[in-house]
Amino acid sequence: MNVESIVRWLETIGVPTEVISVGTEADNAWCLLRAEEDGAPAWEVFWREQGNRYDWARFTNEQVACHYLFGRLAWSQVARGALALTPKAS
Repeated sequence: MNVESIVRWLETIGVPTEVISVGTEADNAWCLLRAEEDGAPAWEVFWREQGNRYDWARFTNEQVACHYLFGRLAWSQVARGALALTPKAS
């Protein structure tokens, strides 16, 4: 999973595209941005609301950042009942 595929993966589990912003900051959205830390690439994940960043996290690995965001939003889908475990086959 990377920045090119994260939106598609999140759409697959029912996360509305209007709450995801990849590459730019947007209010009322989970943002995934590429940044730099000491000249090295980094990725930031956060919720932005009224120009402020909340639940901000920074990663040095693109895939880890994408999996972090996917995990947070997949959990929110489970918590609201949009995703559920399927019964184990006998």
